[in-house]
Amino acid sequence: MSIRHGLLALLDQGPRYGYQLRTEFEARTGATWPLNVGQVYTTLARLERDGLVVPAGEDEEGHQFYAATDAGRAELRAWFDTPVPRTNPPRDELAIKLAMAVTVPGVDVPAVVQGQRRHSIKALQDYTRLKGRALAGEARPGGAAEPGSDLAWLLVLEQLIFQTEAEIRWLDHCETRLTQHAEVEQARAAESRAAEARPDDSPPAPSRFGRRRSKA
Repeated sequence: MSIRHGLLALLDQGPRYGYQLRTEFEARTGATWPLNVGQVYTTLARLERDGLVVPAGEDEEGHQFYAATDAGRAELRAWFDTPVPRTNPPRDELAIKLAMAVTVPGVDVPAVVQGQRRHSIKALQDYTRLKGRALAGEARPGGAAEPGSDLAWLLVLEQLIFQTEAEIRWLDHCETRLTQHAEVEQARAAESRAAEARPDDSPPAPSRFGRRRSKA
């Protein structure tokens, strides 16, 4: 998730201070990826260092506003125009967990898969329920915000639904793969035991010198 570009997108619409940025970011994404004010100000400091935002004065309460620069707007447009790269996929904790589980003795891998499936199905049900409420026009997390934020929240929800559905399908595939692997290993073990128990009935090797001919 690019907090950097998310904040730039908000500042492209006008100057804002840190708490406003946090509130609007969470409102547009339904608080799916919560931010704390420290993250916001750390990111703003880096954006200012890179010449993408500048301080834009304070209000009567002492809130420091920031505004996007021309370079910041160009960075934002480039972000929108460039596909998200998949050459270096982000680390997936679940994939790493299963990859480690199948290599560590004593781990009940099928139980790990089943436990994760139950959790993912529960999450899918929650996301689907939230989508139904969003389509019915009910209030979403974060309350009212900028025009279009309801659509933004709906798109985020649907991405989470599709992602979770794909995860459940992958877990089903993992369970099938584990079953197939166990069957292959059992067959190999049975063949090995059978080979060890099989008597050696191969004919003796012929003498190196052959059979001696009797003397006349």
